[in-house]
Amino acid sequence: MSLKAQLSEDMKAAMRAKESARLSALRLLLAAVRQKEIDERIELDDAAFVAVVEKLIKQRKDSVIQYLAAARQDLADSEQFEIEVLTAFMPQPFSEDELAALIQSGLTETGAVSAKDMGKVMAWLKPRLAGRADMGVVSSRIKSALA
Repeated sequence: MSLKAQLSEDMKAAMRAKESARLSALRLLLAAVRQKEIDERIELDDAAFVAVVEKLIKQRKDSVIQYLAAARQDLADSEQFEIEVLTAFMPQPFSEDELAALIQSGLTETGAVSAKDMGKVMAWLKPRLAGRADMGVVSSRIKSALA
């Protein structure tokens, strides 16, 4: 089942169960997906769908930080709930060993030897990691491997 079909089914289930907060988060995702499809005049595949979900999760994480800094725990909790709902649409993350092996193969495939080659390694890894690893963590691991 595609992620878009899964979203539709989850929305129906949330409506039947009268889970208004969950339904609101799912509608937010659907709106973002439809906006992306309209803007680019394409039908999103699962990879592009995951990219939209990643963007929304990142926005929510930033909001949580700002709400906590402003002592608005109620709003931070709401954003955190939306993150949990959105995370259900993300692929299973790589384990530490899988991630380390993939980074090592990226280093060998691109022939990276110094920090100047980091861009090549990131470009090689990005499509293979698509939503399954935090690119900030990957970047720091590559830096330490090239140092």
